[in-house]
Amino acid sequence: MNRPTAGNLLLDVQRLSKRFGGVVASAGVDLQVFQGEVHALIGPNGAGKTTLVAQLAGQLRPDSGRIVFDGADITRLSPHERARRGLARSFQVTRLFRSFGVAENVALAIQAAGDGPHHPERSEGSRPAPGSFASLRMTVQQLLDEICLADKAEATIDALSHGEQRALEVGLAIASRPRLVLLDEPMAGMGHDESHRMEALIARLRRQTTVLLIEHDVDAVFRLADRVSVLVSGQVIASGAPAAVRADAGVIAAYLGEE
Repeated sequence: MNRPTAGNLLLDVQRLSKRFGGVVASAGVDLQVFQGEVHALIGPNGAGKTTLVAQLAGQLRPDSGRIVFDGADITRLSPHERARRGLARSFQVTRLFRSFGVAENVALAIQAAGDGPHHPERSEGSRPAPGSFASLRMTVQQLLDEICLADKAEATIDALSHGEQRALEVGLAIASRPRLVLLDEPMAGMGHDESHRMEALIARLRRQTTVLLIEHDVDAVFRLADRVSVLVSGQVIASGAPAAVRADAGVIAAYLGEE
């Protein structure tokens, strides 16, 4: 397993705070994610996990604090600008183009993400480069192979199982080949077999990108993660190696005791 070191810090969240009226969603959150790791963020419902991810991805602007990605302050950047720098996310609720097929969804994500010869904004008014469509088809096929949906390339979205739709959502998130992908509860609503397949997919993802995983399946989290952070009432109460976090008395009292 690729263990992170202090020399390859990729994401550094510093004292991030967010309030909605009288509700404090993020209360001075500090979080560090190192390149090459699977870092899991866990906590009870209402702890502020999705709000934190929305701030990291740029959908929400924090009230105070800093988000530093690869040494650069991205706190005020838009989601699009963050994606350009290599930060992508998936969502709790699947966001797919249901009027398009599986391969078409992947192709759209690749085109939206890249600056290559098959990108629709490559140059205004110009014809596609020779072989660009063949290149796009090959890239689509490669990504479908990675998420184990190659045999569903021509299927409609409604023909996919819930687990397959979630896998496709992950595929769209990594279409840009991000340096860090934020996965927001990818196993939500899955049965045992589908959860097992998603766990295997996340394990494969670590070979190509850093993963910040938000997930309620604690057993899967402790199998997958290099490090785990626990968020309770908008605050990180523990962060470290899975065994140490699992044995932490505060974590047991605040969260794991529920399991």
